[in-house]
Amino acid sequence: MSLAPRVVLVHRTTEYEELTARHGTHGQAAFFLASRGRDIAEVAERHRRSREALAAVVAAIPLTWRQARVERSDLDRFLFAPEDVVVVVGQDGLVANVAKYLEGQPVVGIDADPGRNPGVLVRHRPRDAGALLASAHGGGADELTMVEAVADDTQRLVALNEIYLGAAGHQTARYRLGLDEYGGAVESQASSGVLVGTGTGATGWLRSVWQERGERMPLPGPTDERLLWFVREAWPSPATGTSLVAGELTASGKLSLTVESDRLIVFGDGMEGDAVELVWGQTVHVGVAGVRLRLVG
Repeated sequence: MSLAPRVVLVHRTTEYEELTARHGTHGQAAFFLASRGRDIAEVAERHRRSREALAAVVAAIPLTWRQARVERSDLDRFLFAPEDVVVVVGQDGLVANVAKYLEGQPVVGIDADPGRNPGVLVRHRPRDAGALLASAHGGGADELTMVEAVADDTQRLVALNEIYLGAAGHQTARYRLGLDEYGGAVESQASSGVLVGTGTGATGWLRSVWQERGERMPLPGPTDERLLWFVREAWPSPATGTSLVAGELTASGKLSLTVESDRLIVFGDGMEGDAVELVWGQTVHVGVAGVRLRLVG
C-alpha cells in the first residue's frame, strides 16, 4: 500500500515575530519602531496576512494527506520525500531557497502578501490551494532550469536563481577561469567574484549586473537551458587579466574556476550560510543542472 501524499508547508519567520523575539513584547517592539519613526501596525498587519494565508492553505489540504511544516532556517536539516508536494507560502525568494533541496517534487507557490511580491514564483492566492494540490501530481508544471556547481572533491551545490563564486565577504578573489565552449580559453583573474545565473535569476541579481554592463546578450527565459555569467570588478595587473568577463553557457557548456588563494566559497540564491568551501588548487565546474524545479501553474 502506497503512502498518501505529504504536503510540506514552507514558510519563514515574519518581521513581526523577529521584532517581538528581539524586544520581548509587542509594546517594547512598538516603542523601538516608534523611536525611529516607524509604526508597528504595518508590520503586524503583514504578519496577520501571512498567518491567514498559511491557515487557508492548511484548511485546503485533504484530510487523508499527511502534513509537515518547515521554516526557512531549517531547510538544510529537513528531509524531503519523493511523494511530497511542497507548498511555499511567502515570497518569491522562498521558492528559490527551497529549490536546491528538491529532486523533482512539485512546488506550489502561494503569495502571502499580494502587491508586495512580484509573483514570479509565488503565482497563486491561498484560495486556490485546494485545486492546486489536487492537480500537483498530474502535470501542468513549468520545468525551470537550475544551475549547479560541482567541485573536484564531489561537493555539489544547486541553485534556482544564481550561484556566486568568490571570497567570503565579497573581497578580492584570485582564481583561474576556464571556458569549455570557447576553445578552452583560460585566464588568471582577481575580482570580487563570479556570478552565474538562470532565466529565473534574470529577474534579480543577474539582471542588475546585465543592465549595469549594457550587455547585448539576451537574458534567458526561466525554462531555457542557457545560463549567463559575469565576472564582477575584474582587476587588470601583470599577473591577472580582464578579457573573460561575461558570456553564456549552453546545456553542455561548463565554466571552470581553479582557486589561487587560501579560501573561496560557492553559494546559491543568497544563502551564504549553506556554502561550499574551496581551498588553494581546487577546481569547481559550473553549468546547467541535471535537475529542474517543477513549479505548478
